[in-house]
Amino acid sequence: MIPIAGTPVLTAAQMRAAEDAAIATGTSVDTLMQRAGAGVADAVRRLAGVNEVLIVCGPGNNGGDGYVAAARLHAAGRKVRVAAAAEPRSPAAIAARALWTGPVEPLATAAPAPVLVDALFGTGLSRALDADIEVALKALAKHANLAIAVDVPSGVGTDDGALLGEVPTFHVTLALGAVKPALLLQPAAARCGAVRVVPIGVAVDSDTHVLAPPDLSAPAVDAHKFTRGMVAVVRGRMAGAAQLAAQAAMHSGAGYVELLGATIPGAPHALVRRRCDDAALADQRIGALLIGPGLGRDDEARALLDQALATDHPLIVDGEALHLVSPDRLRARAAPSILTPHAGEFAALFGKPAGSKLAAARQAAARAGAIVVFKGPDTVIAAPDGRAMLAGEASSWLSTAGSGDVLAGAIAAMLAGGRAPLGAAAAGVWLHAEAARRLGPAFIADELARALAGARA
Repeated sequence: MIPIAGTPVLTAAQMRAAEDAAIATGTSVDTLMQRAGAGVADAVRRLAGVNEVLIVCGPGNNGGDGYVAAARLHAAGRKVRVAAAAEPRSPAAIAARALWTGPVEPLATAAPAPVLVDALFGTGLSRALDADIEVALKALAKHANLAIAVDVPSGVGTDDGALLGEVPTFHVTLALGAVKPALLLQPAAARCGAVRVVPIGVAVDSDTHVLAPPDLSAPAVDAHKFTRGMVAVVRGRMAGAAQLAAQAAMHSGAGYVELLGATIPGAPHALVRRRCDDAALADQRIGALLIGPGLGRDDEARALLDQALATDHPLIVDGEALHLVSPDRLRARAAPSILTPHAGEFAALFGKPAGSKLAAARQAAARAGAIVVFKGPDTVIAAPDGRAMLAGEASSWLSTAGSGDVLAGAIAAMLAGGRAPLGAAAAGVWLHAEAARRLGPAFIADELARALAGARA
């Protein structure tokens, strides 16, 4: 089992193509199934201890993987039973079934076991499970102390993370060969538990990867405040939101942060306050300009946004600014832009997304010529050239006022510090989630901003 951080994410079609390429070079389907089943058996052996294992198998190759795993577990002396929803149909699955010498129980009447392995249906499912299969799987998962899904939980859309019917919650999902989008996209991701990759000897590559921890090493010994990065935050109607973003940038490692706009009483002394005028915006030391937190949507807000768009600074556009700008205006900028919309802001800027969140973010990034951080219970980071990253499930306590302002500030610090725009967005998203994880429950955005320093360390 391999941790998933930084690994490629493949759609169902991409995974089939990778397997076909392996087959074209001499690796048989049966060999791939043996590798998958062996990997599943090894993982189950580690996780299940001495507990009885029930493997439920479907009629296709996912079921074949289950039969191979069952045979290997039995050979290793583990107590294992097999139940099937139907007889195997594919040649490789039929051959795998022959390896299992024990009884095969009907799924509908199978008694539960402490450990359940779901090998019913893998990638490519496009409809809900039959009602009797769905009911049986739900009951078996309910009574299991450990429920493990093979490749993807049965009943989810592999590429978009949709729930095609009622899907149980699993403790572990063993992704065969590579992570699939559903394992990180909601609502399916919430059913997957801990995700690990089981290698099957197939070369995999993709322009989409799982978000990985960034290099957040300390500044160089000869660093000074401007080499660490200068962030400028434009203050709008709600001063507190801009201050939160500024403090987040400071705690994320920016060396110099200034707030452009009226003075805010009680702001940290280290936060530089200046008027938001042409002279301030022309400062070539600015490595990242952030506009949007608490900006408002009136004429003054529009004027501030116009000023920001006209600069040649790398720009982060967040919050209410996303309701005032257009993709065409963003695409016309020569300097890089990073957009940080939640679902409502995304719909205001690009229209209501259709299809998967990953596809929508990619299309939006290409349309705006900008990095798009499509945030929410799952977060997709997409670049105009098609590269993308999927973030694992973050703390649900991030659903608090101001957390988005903190994220924008963290991304601004990463961008001002010299990272490329896609890398800056990824580093900010990771740091934000790590700070939330360290805080635990019921924090507020002010605490989240301060916690960025500890997360970075």
